[in-house]
Amino acid sequence: MIIWLNGAFGAGKTQTAWELRRRMADAYVYDPENAGFFIRKNLPPSLLTGDFQDYPMWRAFNLDMLTYIARQYDGCIIVPMTVTSRAYYDELIGPLSRNFDLRHIILYAGRETLLKRLASRLEGRRSWGAQQIDRCIRAFDTDITEIKLATDSLTVGQAAERAAEIAGVPLIPDRRGPLRRSLHRLATQCRHIRLP
Repeated sequence: MIIWLNGAFGAGKTQTAWELRRRMADAYVYDPENAGFFIRKNLPPSLLTGDFQDYPMWRAFNLDMLTYIARQYDGCIIVPMTVTSRAYYDELIGPLSRNFDLRHIILYAGRETLLKRLASRLEGRRSWGAQQIDRCIRAFDTDITEIKLATDSLTVGQAAERAAEIAGVPLIPDRRGPLRRSLHRLATQCRHIRLP
């Protein structure tokens, strides 16, 4: 199974993905952004675009990689990635959902919640993620409108539990104390800080 966690920047995709990974017997988190960073580092400046999803090879590479992993790996693949273009959704998530058991869940949050969460990651209102909020909300209200999981008032653990329920996957009971849970979430946040 593939669980694709979509949503605006700050909706909780990465934290929820890693929480699911920690609480599932056999799961792997696949990050499509890594292909985008590779592409950006290996193109002449004149060929760079603002969003690496606009490169056809980004979509093709991630489709090929996820297809390969899904055919070879018996566990659940968790993909935390924002996709707001319906055309890109159809090109990438569409074939995966036709060939594999894919559960697409939109982690949905209001603008102020998203801005607060981005600020907790040291991303201000002028950051790239903050500038994308309106575009993302509009896309999830009009173009990509499948299952939405409102995360405004949920903890990471609650979001993971609801996502698992939607996907129909069992979770291992969380026996960590509050301090250990906080440390795991901080470690996840630190691992995913993107420096320009």
